[in-house]
Amino acid sequence: MKLLVFGQSGQVARELARRLPADMTATFLGRDRSDLSDPAACAAAIAAHQADAVINAAAWTAVDKAESEEAAALVINGDAPGAMARACVAKGMPFLHISTDYVFDGKGTAPFTPADPVAPQNAYGRSKLAGEIAVRDSGARHVILRTSWVVSAHGANFVKTMLRLGAERDSLNVVADQIGGPTPAAAIADALIGIARKMGQGASGGTYHFSGAPDTSWADFARAIMAQAGLSCAINDIPSSAYPTPATRPLNSRMDCSTLTRDFGIPRPDWRAGLADIVQELTR
Repeated sequence: MKLLVFGQSGQVARELARRLPADMTATFLGRDRSDLSDPAACAAAIAAHQADAVINAAAWTAVDKAESEEAAALVINGDAPGAMARACVAKGMPFLHISTDYVFDGKGTAPFTPADPVAPQNAYGRSKLAGEIAVRDSGARHVILRTSWVVSAHGANFVKTMLRLGAERDSLNVVADQIGGPTPAAAIADALIGIARKMGQGASGGTYHFSGAPDTSWADFARAIMAQAGLSCAINDIPSSAYPTPATRPLNSRMDCSTLTRDFGIPRPDWRAGLADIVQELTR
C-alpha cells in the first residue's frame, strides 16, 4: 500500500515515517513540496502522485497565534484539507485527516462523542472545524480523527517543555483544571496506518476520536513526566485563570473513543507507556 502524506517534520509525520510496516511505502510532502497556505498546490500534488490513500498530518498548530492570524489559519486548516479531499474524490482515494478536541466547547465533565454538538471557543478550533466541514462536504471517503494533547520526542510539545524546565527549576506552576488525554504521536501514527489499511479494504470511514488513557490534568501529567525522568521538580496546581493565554483552552478535553475501537479495532493507547518511550528517547 502506498501513502501520500502531507507533513514531514511534524510530530505525527515523523512517527509515520519511523513506523511504516514493510508492506507500506509513503511519500512525505513538506512545506518545500506542498505548502498548505496554497490549497490549489495541495490538490495538484495529489493529482500528480500515485497513491492508495492520502493522510493530512500537517496543520497550523500555533493555537495562540491563530487568535491574531485567524484568516491564515483558516486557509491552512480549513481550505487546504477541503482541496485535498476534493482531489481525492477525483482519484478515487480515501482521505485521512487529523482534527482536534478544540472543536468542542470544553464544558462539563462527560467525554465528548463524535456526534456531540461542536462549538469551538478559539480561532484555532474554528479553523479546524472549517476543515472538518470541508472534508465532509467534499464527498470523499474519509476519516476525520480528532485527537488531543499530542506529545513525542520531536518538535515543541508539553513533555519536552516540562523536561527542560524541570531540569532548571525546583518547582513549576501547572494548570490543574484542564482534563484530557495525552496522546503519543507514535500511537496516532499507528492508528492512521491501521485506518488506512482498512480504508484501502473498503471501510466507509467517518469522524472518530483518539486520545490517550487515562484522562488526567496537565498538572498530574507534569508530575508523571518528572517521575519518569527522575527529576525532583515539584508541581504546584493552579487554575486556568492564573495562567491566561490569548486563546481560551477547554477545561474538558475528555473524548469518547469507543467508536474507533468498534469500527477499526483500535483501542485508546496508555499514555504512560508512550511517555516512558519518549523520555527514554530524549534522555538516551
